[in-house]
Amino acid sequence: MHPAQLQIKDFTYNLPEDKIARYPLPSRDASKLLIYKNGDVAEDVYKNIAQYLPEESLLVFNQTKVIHARLLFQKPTGGKIEVFCLEPDERYADVQTAMLQKGAVYWKCLIGGVAKWKDGQVLQLIALADNGEDFVMSATMERKDKGSFMLKLNWSQHYTFAEALQFAGHVPLPPYLNRDAELADKDRYQTIFAKEEGSVAAPTAALHFTNEVMQTLKYKNIATSFVTLHVGAGTFKPVKSETMQEHDMHAEWLEVTVYFITDILLKLDNNLPVIAVGTTSARTLESLYWIGVRLMRAETISQSGIAVSQWYPYEQDSAILVSDAFRAVAQYLMNENISRLITRTQIIIAPGYKFRVIDGLVTNFHQPQSTLLLLVSALVGNAWRDIYNHALQHNYRFLSFGDGCLLWNSAK
Repeated sequence: MHPAQLQIKDFTYNLPEDKIARYPLPSRDASKLLIYKNGDVAEDVYKNIAQYLPEESLLVFNQTKVIHARLLFQKPTGGKIEVFCLEPDERYADVQTAMLQKGAVYWKCLIGGVAKWKDGQVLQLIALADNGEDFVMSATMERKDKGSFMLKLNWSQHYTFAEALQFAGHVPLPPYLNRDAELADKDRYQTIFAKEEGSVAAPTAALHFTNEVMQTLKYKNIATSFVTLHVGAGTFKPVKSETMQEHDMHAEWLEVTVYFITDILLKLDNNLPVIAVGTTSARTLESLYWIGVRLMRAETISQSGIAVSQWYPYEQDSAILVSDAFRAVAQYLMNENISRLITRTQIIIAPGYKFRVIDGLVTNFHQPQSTLLLLVSALVGNAWRDIYNHALQHNYRFLSFGDGCLLWNSAK
């Protein structure tokens, strides 16, 4: 069956409210870890994850950094309007370029209470800058964009947009937590290696990793490498259609360096396991394979466009080796004389997808009827139900601040 024909109702389960982790545990690596391999389930905690990973394997992390994407503006009449920053306008080459804009930027946003925003009205917010002075940002509406809005945001020329968000914004906690962000969330809703600003949601599987855990990986000769995929709000977008065919998968920016491609090729050439930490890393790795396929077929790759469309992998009959596809990406970077690939992917990974790159996945427990759960099902098949039932029956904590699992690819 083509994944477009999948019915989302087949990927549901009962998730009681008391199973949702509204706050993280005091210690990141104290969260439970469920290990699934070839039908067998084991239990431990993240602190000991190295024990379950083969020597010389490679763990791939997403080093994206969550921006303070929630902005609370005030109307001239005093009413509040919430703005949620989604992604930069297409006039910018990439997310990093947009984040470095000074004084003004055009950004696609969601708006709470938009009906109260009258045409031509300029909104304003006042916050405290690092130097103790008042920081002022204004917002004007440029146009409506398919359920979102393009805004022009203005502020003092002294600061980049990244700095402006630090002063003016709030941590964008997932809506299912049903609580406001607190001071501690600035640290805990960020991985320890967050670096490239641009996400509106954390790559939550990596929230469990501490410096101590990273050290245990080194002791066991387990390599680590980093990609960047800026997580969009679409990761929380519910599938409202009966079948996946009508679901429009969100596109996200990805960025990888030539050094990362070298890391991957070293493992692929030696047939050593590659484990994605988080669904974002998995989507990035699998997207890179298809980008390599496109390059080998002399198809044009746009740096600002979508390199891998939603259904592209399912419309191909590719026997191209994974290592050859990654070599094509490396060759492309060399030919273009650039050190990193920056583009967008819309890939949807669902049952029927054949994983080319990853041997395993470290991930949290996801919402019912979500595209993230579809990805898990693509990896372990119908066993996802047994895995989730086990977690529910053994008091695992679910969603972003919850526990997680190490799942091995049953097809490899």
